Amino acid sequence: QVQLVESGGGSVQAGGSLRLSCAASGYTFTYSSYCMGWFRQAPGKEREGVADINSDGSTSYADSVKGRFTISKDNAKNTLYLQMNSLKPEDTAMYYCAADRRCPFLDCSGGYCYTTVTGGWNALDARGQGTLVTVSS
Repeated sequence: QVQLVESGGGSVQAGGSLRLSCAASGYTFTYSSYCMGWFRQAPGKEREGVADINSDGSTSYADSVKGRFTISKDNAKNTLYLQMNSLKPEDTAMYYCAADRRCPFLDCSGGYCYTTVTGGWNALDARGQGTLVTVSS
């Protein structure tokens, strides 16, 4: 069973940086066909896709974070990362990682990332519990 555990959230001032981590267990990055991604949910708003990375290393981002956030993975550590720079108050949210074998599972072609998996977030193969990011002005 795939399990995902996020860490690295915290409180920062606008313009600051954070790096989120998502440790995976139950499968190995190198020999699996899972794609992975990050979502976030701000208070009072719907969950939205932020970025994803496919098994071939290709990535996609929401326009709102493009140029500021970088998604990456370390196969040796079985860990997914989200480097967040130039943070803005509107980045304040709970951040979640997810994995799914139906690749890619985010469509960011329109600037806003949404999951292509029928059933949405709850239908993804694996979902983390989230880590909170708070950005103050």
